[in-house]
Amino acid sequence: MSGSRRPTAWWIVWSLVGVLAILRQDLWNWSNDSLIFGFLPLGLAYHAGISIAAGIVWALVVRFAWPSELEAWAAQEDDASSGGAA
Repeated sequence: MSGSRRPTAWWIVWSLVGVLAILRQDLWNWSNDSLIFGFLPLGLAYHAGISIAAGIVWALVVRFAWPSELEAWAAQEDDASSGGAA
C-alpha cells in the first residue's frame, strides 16, 4: 500500500478506532446507578463492552491496516542478522 491511495477497509478500520476513542468518554453514565443482571453497574458493563469492541477493532487493524512494509523490513533485518550466526 504505497502512495496516497489506501483501500477502503483501511479507512473504515481507522475510523472505528476514532469512534471508539470518542465513545470511551462516557460522561452520560456517571450518574446512572442502574444495575445490569442485578449486580453489574451500568458504567462497568459499558466499559466491558467498549473493551470487547476495542479488541475486535484492533484485530481488524492488524488484519487490514497493518503496514506490510514494516513486516518486510523486519524480515529482511532478521535474514541479514542470522546470516552471520552459526
